[in-house]
Amino acid sequence: MKDRYGSVAYGGMDVHYKFSNVTFRDASGKVAVRERVDHRDREALREQLRRWPAGTPVVMEASFGWGWLSQEMRSAGLEPQLSNCYKVEQMRKARGMAKTNRKDADLLSLLPAETKPWWRVWLAPPAVRDRREWLRYRMSLVALQTQTKNRIHACFHRQGIYHEYSDLFGSAGRQFLLQVCATGRHAGGEVPPGALANLSGQVRLLFGLRSELARVALALRRELKRDALAQRLNGIPGFGLILSHVVAAEVGRIERFKNHRKLASYAGLAPHPRDTGTQDASRAPLGRHLATHCQRTLKWAFIEAAHGAVRTGGRWRALFDRVTGGGKKDRQRGYIKVARELVKVLYVIWDRGTTYQDDPPPRPGRREARSRGALRDSRSGTGQPCHPMVPAASGRETSQ
Repeated sequence: MKDRYGSVAYGGMDVHYKFSNVTFRDASGKVAVRERVDHRDREALREQLRRWPAGTPVVMEASFGWGWLSQEMRSAGLEPQLSNCYKVEQMRKARGMAKTNRKDADLLSLLPAETKPWWRVWLAPPAVRDRREWLRYRMSLVALQTQTKNRIHACFHRQGIYHEYSDLFGSAGRQFLLQVCATGRHAGGEVPPGALANLSGQVRLLFGLRSELARVALALRRELKRDALAQRLNGIPGFGLILSHVVAAEVGRIERFKNHRKLASYAGLAPHPRDTGTQDASRAPLGRHLATHCQRTLKWAFIEAAHGAVRTGGRWRALFDRVTGGGKKDRQRGYIKVARELVKVLYVIWDRGTTYQDDPPPRPGRREARSRGALRDSRSGTGQPCHPMVPAASGRETSQ
């Protein structure tokens, strides 16, 4: 068995739900070993992973199911790495390769031999992955809550049930819902048995979802008190309790982004030009579209924060009004502009460990800083240095 893996230098793993296909290559790039890994017997899986040479890089696609398997590989002394699914797919198409389990593993095993790691993406540690699970669970609950509310409104519309509440799911609206479900009657008549069963079930589901969301919010508040980063992010306009945790979980480590531009590109908030050939002066320039292949949860979080920041007013409302002509046109573009500015603010606060200020001090060396310093060291309103004034000497005194 030692000779079987003696020439192995790196490998690739095509991960599925119940099994994986693995291809190992030697230092020259030739296929050394091909194996199939069964996931259902965890002890047998661990024994098989321990037989592989320690420290061997094994590339997987960053798709569904890699988290627990990467942890098992690290425990066995291996070096799991993640590849960008979209880039690997383009590589497969460029080579004209068919898509099979064996060929997928062969293709992934070629990636460690590339001169530059253009294919690599960050492998989040277990703590970050667990935090993402918690926040994404809440997001799924919110989505279910919205769907349930829409179904209740649809039932009201089908049965002709009318109300005068501005918010049907507020305090008074909930009492009205419970009354209709209990009596089966409304101002226009009775609710048919099938529709009443549907409505009652949707209301019970909604109350259960609200209760679960309250439990999740309570747990997040407890975590916020212990997390200094979440407390700093919570001070940024538009970022409340939930969005602070969402951004912290999805970004993971701010050090993996060189600057705020890289973070904006990762979040899909950096326009990508798609120009080609000579531009036509009579037409609007092509390109400048937001990326579609990005971290969509992070993009959603910044857009949501932008809506909240605009509602707070101040510089954020002014920025939104400047882009949208006072909110009369291109409102979505205005929110994207505010979200892009929030990316810059968040990066600085996270990277430097500072807190948010509405009027941040100017950077040293800038014209604004120099002008403020000059005014501070000058006589008010004159711009002249603050030196003590002395009476001018007369000609008589000079001649003496």
